Amino acid sequence: MFGKIIDITENTIIIENTSNKIETNLLNIHVIFSDVSRKVVGEIIKITKEQFTIVLLGEIHDTYFQSGIIKVPAMTSSCRIIYKSELELLIGNQDYASKNQLLIGNSIAYEGYKVTVNMNSFFSNHFAILGNTGTGKSCAVARLIQNIFYYNSEAIPTNAHLILFDIYGEYHNALKKIETIPGIKVRNYTTEVIEDNTEVISIPPYFLDVDDLAILLEVQDSSLLSILEKTLQYVYIFKSTDPEAEEYKNDIIAKCLTDILSSGKNSTQIRDQIVSILMKYNTPTLNLNSEIVQPGYTRTLQQCLNIDAQGKMNAIQFVHDFLSQFNKVELNAKVLGDNFIYDLDDIYYALEFALLSEGTFNSQTMYDKANNLKVRLHAIMNSPLKKYFVVTNPISKNEYVRQMFLTPLNEQAQIVNMNFNFIDDRFAKILTKIFSRLFFQFATNLTDRGSFPIHIILEEAHRYVTKDSDTSILGYNIFDRITKEGRKYGVIMGFITQRPSELSETALSQCSNFISLKLFHPEDLKIMTSIATNVTLKDIEKIKLLRPGTALVFGSAFPLPVITKFDMPDPAPDSSNIAVTKTWF
Repeated sequence: MFGKIIDITENTIIIENTSNKIETNLLNIHVIFSDVSRKVVGEIIKITKEQFTIVLLGEIHDTYFQSGIIKVPAMTSSCRIIYKSELELLIGNQDYASKNQLLIGNSIAYEGYKVTVNMNSFFSNHFAILGNTGTGKSCAVARLIQNIFYYNSEAIPTNAHLILFDIYGEYHNALKKIETIPGIKVRNYTTEVIEDNTEVISIPPYFLDVDDLAILLEVQDSSLLSILEKTLQYVYIFKSTDPEAEEYKNDIIAKCLTDILSSGKNSTQIRDQIVSILMKYNTPTLNLNSEIVQPGYTRTLQQCLNIDAQGKMNAIQFVHDFLSQFNKVELNAKVLGDNFIYDLDDIYYALEFALLSEGTFNSQTMYDKANNLKVRLHAIMNSPLKKYFVVTNPISKNEYVRQMFLTPLNEQAQIVNMNFNFIDDRFAKILTKIFSRLFFQFATNLTDRGSFPIHIILEEAHRYVTKDSDTSILGYNIFDRITKEGRKYGVIMGFITQRPSELSETALSQCSNFISLKLFHPEDLKIMTSIATNVTLKDIEKIKLLRPGTALVFGSAFPLPVITKFDMPDPAPDSSNIAVTKTWF
């Protein structure tokens, strides 16, 4: 069948077809060119009655395949069909019932053969699953997760920690059968309980740091971060009953009132602002009824704010002297206690005072910017979204993350499904960022680095992993940071998207492995050629022609790009197209 080599041009070899037949079953089959010291791997890409056209792919060295050709075979080299043992170096070990191997799907070129990949090579790196709507992404994701647990006869991955952000609520059904495997559990969180075995997502408000608040309140101006920093300091001061906190409370109120006294406003404005503040923010020693002792008589602070017929506040100096006795302390980290419990109402109360203490009432421009923080927080507090921030029992961030992977019966859960189906995209994006930051912080604070690996799988990633303003406001984008730094801490991102060109280019470029179902938008195909190192333009062209459920898999874990057909998941996710005729007729 394979005769002598006729021609060699760069990485293409023309070889004689001695059978004089066009055997189409040999298309895309791999062959081996052998000489004294090495084996060169090629793929048959064209067959005529006279010759085979073979493109060279790489070389086999002992027990591994290396892509790329340094030296073409000699003209005298013999050619043969690849052996099974050699083929396994290209498409994966066929013994996939092993803790080291992950079953991907079925080989298109080799009937009866599976495409597998080293588990560690795939899941120790960020990955992306791509494909236009209707091409089978959800089924591929469900099948991939099921394969992790279904076929491993050597050991059950009981210490896996997969977080699936399920934007449409598709995967609840697909994960049910996994729980029938001994030692494997799924914990289901949701934004609206409509199924059994689910619970509402909730995150403690006292977990929210400055960056979280900036994300929650959609801050678009970095100058507002200082107000949020003060807010979190003031939450403790106003919430605590500790004597030291009382001293700080007097201090910050007095400083705010002193600023008003020296603001240059008229007496009526000064009086009204001070009265308004002290009616809401006061202490037993600093309030409208606080006594100010003057030579010969004593008046209350409110009486000292009286204005005479000429519009003057004659006792303003006495008020100033009274307030100055409180300005003796500096806010420091010592009073900002750990595990201090507060809610959104406490944050709002502190935020209002932070705005006052920043003097926003003196600048209309600054007031308009800062007032947006109040408006957004107030809107959340007076909407159904508030329930996602109601946590009554004190818990640390470390305990919170660990308990997410425990069932109510205290059993270890390997999969956490976060169903965001009942909230809008904007708020889903906010929660996704806050939770991702929480997981990343948890992992980076572990003494034993990488001892608690977390895989964050994000459905419809193009909605959330975008080129937004986070970098200019916070100095970073959490998804970009995780993809750049998370791998060494065991935090791995998995992006599922139908529009890779709309993702953050930084995040996508950090992915090492790709499963691409059918894509045909030119921008999406263009971005694929720029981020993947071991895929050619010819491979990318194949992506446009793929059938539903079929994907080109490639990346650092795959020796070669391979077209793979996924088995249907069992059970399937709730992602099928609607049956229009069933409704119409």
